[in-house]
Amino acid sequence: MDEVAAMELGAHLDGEVAGAYEDGVPVQDPLPKEKQRSFPPVSDPSCQTVLDIRDGEGASTVVEQVFNWKGDLCSGNSTLAAYEDGKAEQVFTQLEQALKTCRAYEGTGWVGKFKATLTMEEPPGAGDEAVRFHETSHMGSDQPGDRHDQFTVVRAGNVIVTFEKLNVGGRASFPGDLIDRQVGRVQNAQRR
Repeated sequence: MDEVAAMELGAHLDGEVAGAYEDGVPVQDPLPKEKQRSFPPVSDPSCQTVLDIRDGEGASTVVEQVFNWKGDLCSGNSTLAAYEDGKAEQVFTQLEQALKTCRAYEGTGWVGKFKATLTMEEPPGAGDEAVRFHETSHMGSDQPGDRHDQFTVVRAGNVIVTFEKLNVGGRASFPGDLIDRQVGRVQNAQRR
């Protein structure tokens, strides 16, 4: 899948996301490496592998889309990462292996040092294969509460799509119908 096809997929979602603001944030390329803020690797190498894969590191094409829902201060997003033939399956296997041992890690992020724990959840029946996990980041006493992120990672052919929903102080859940729709479009785009 090329970048144009990936951008088209996100553009189809404009106005279709239930409860989202119209004319929300458009599909976008990640910032160039030299403009991205860099953080040191997290304390557990298997968890670093999980973070890299969910962010599309090593993919040939990556596009992102942010979803802002009305009445929800916390957003969600999707990252579409396209790989060369056969590589997405290998990367997804690496993700599954890393998730077998990644349970907790420490790192430094936008708000400073944090500790995170991962728990596996039941994956959806979307795409060729999928995993879902919940990440709780303990941000410290000066923050409004723990950060909760649900990550649903789906491989559809040569594309790995990561859906993230954030919440502070409570559980997070990305809408299943939106996951199904987006993954269906990824599959259809690869059949062209």
